[in-house]
Amino acid sequence: MVFPMAFRDQQKYLDYLKRFEAKMDRSELEDYKKFAKRQKDDEDFDTVSMKRLKDIYDKFYVTVDKSKYDHLFKKSNESDN
Repeated sequence: MVFPMAFRDQQKYLDYLKRFEAKMDRSELEDYKKFAKRQKDDEDFDTVSMKRLKDIYDKFYVTVDKSKYDHLFKKSNESDN
């Protein structure tokens, strides 16, 4: 069973991970290149491959702390005063 978001998700993950090829260890890089080739061939990933890709993505993805930008924007209740 193929989930409709799977293809979009795998494309998103591969696009993001492209920036981190130099930082990957050997096994991660081999897996990444294998996944990129499969993506190029328009293959949908099975659940094991998708989990491995997600694990690599999670390792390199850093969430941005948006709270440090709060001082740049006025809050709606501050502008009312």
